Amino acid sequence: MNSEVQQRRLAATPRGVGVMCDFYAVRAENATLWDHQGREYTDFTAGIAVLNTGHRHPKVVEAVKNQLDCFTHTAFQVIPYENYLQLAERLNQCVPVEGPAKTTFFSTGAEAVENAVKIARAATGRAGVIAFTGAFHGRTMMTMALTGKVVPYKTGFGPFPGSVFHARYPNALQGYSVDDAMESLATIFRCDISPQDVAAIIYEPIQGEGGFNIAPAEFVSKLRELCDEHGILLIADEIQTGFARTGKMFASDYYDAKPDLMTMAKSLGGGLPISAVAGRAEIMDAPLPGGLGGTYAGNPLAIASSLAVLEIIDEEQLCERALRLGAELVETLNASGHPALAEVRARGSMVAAEFNDPATGKPSAEIARDIQQKALAQGLILLTCGVHGNVIRFLYPLTIPDAQFKAALSLLSTLLAH
Repeated sequence: MNSEVQQRRLAATPRGVGVMCDFYAVRAENATLWDHQGREYTDFTAGIAVLNTGHRHPKVVEAVKNQLDCFTHTAFQVIPYENYLQLAERLNQCVPVEGPAKTTFFSTGAEAVENAVKIARAATGRAGVIAFTGAFHGRTMMTMALTGKVVPYKTGFGPFPGSVFHARYPNALQGYSVDDAMESLATIFRCDISPQDVAAIIYEPIQGEGGFNIAPAEFVSKLRELCDEHGILLIADEIQTGFARTGKMFASDYYDAKPDLMTMAKSLGGGLPISAVAGRAEIMDAPLPGGLGGTYAGNPLAIASSLAVLEIIDEEQLCERALRLGAELVETLNASGHPALAEVRARGSMVAAEFNDPATGKPSAEIARDIQQKALAQGLILLTCGVHGNVIRFLYPLTIPDAQFKAALSLLSTLLAH
C-alpha cells in the first residue's frame, strides 16, 4: 500500500515538497504512529516540534470538538469571539517581556515573523532588520531573506527583500565566540547600514534548523544593550523553543535580558495551525487598525486547542518533565562513546547530537543520516538539522510514556554502539 501511495505522491505533488519517510500515517496517539501496513513507530519528531503535548491529546480533542459544535470561522476582524481574548490574556501574563504585553494571532510561524517585522518597522519608522547565520525563520519572501541557510530554503527563489543583513551567531564548536558575533554586528553597522536605520534584530534563543545552537547568556545581554543603545527592537523567535520544550515555558525565560517582541507557533496549537506575536503593549499598538490580521488568523478551532495546550502544560507539569527526559537522553548520548559524536547540546528536551568525521574532524551529514535511517528501520523517527546537515535533533512529545521513552533510549544506545 505504501509503495502505491508513494507513486501517487510523485505524480500529484511537486518535488519541491521534500518528504522524509516513504510510509504514510493513518493513525497516531501520543508518541506513536501507525502506517498503512499497521507498522508502529515511535515519533521523536512531533511534527517538527508541534506536538509537545503529543498526538491527539484527549483535552485537545475535547476542546476542538466543543468548538466545532459552536462555529468554525467568522474572521476575528469581522466578528470577534471571546476565546481569542482569553488566549491573548493568558499569553500576555506569561511572555517574558518588560511591562504590559499584547498578543495577536496568525496561522503560521512565517506569518508571525513577517508581522513581527511589520510591527517593528511601524514602531520605529525604520526599515533595516538583522538576523543571524544559521537562522531559520520561514519560507515566505521576507522570512527567506532572514533565514541564514541557502540550500534548500533559498535556492532559486531570489531576489529577496532588501535591508536584511546577517551577523554571526555564536558557535563555540565552530570557533565563533560571543565577541566574534558582536564584532560582526559592528561590521554591519560600519559597512552596510547605520544602526539608526535598523528597526529590529531577530534571533533564536536556540537555533532550530541551524542545529540547536544555544545562545550564551552573555550574547543575549549584549544584544539587549546594543538594541537599547541604538533604539533597535529585539525580536526573539520562539517558534520552535516555546511551550515547555526547553524546560521553561519559553527559552527566553532563561535570560535576564528580555525581548521587545516574540514570535510563537508550532506547539502552541497542539497540532492545529496557529501562531502569535506578543510584545510590549506600546510597540504592539504601532500599526494602524487593519494593518494586522488575516482571514484565518486566530482560527477558533486552533484557539480552543491552544487554550487546552496551556492547561495541559500546567496540569501535567511538562516543563519539569522536559528537564527530566532531556537529562536522561543527554546521559544516554554522552555514554554512547560514538567516535563521531562531536557535541551534545541540550536545554530541557531540546536536545541535539552533532557528528563529525573522526578522521577529518569535518561535519558529516553522512554519519547523521546513516544513524537516522537505521533508527527509522527500527521504528524510531528522528530528524536531522544544522547548516551542514550533520546534527540529529530530538523532539519527542513531552507526554511520551516513560516505558516507550526508555525503549527508544535503549535503541539509540544500541545504534550508537555500532
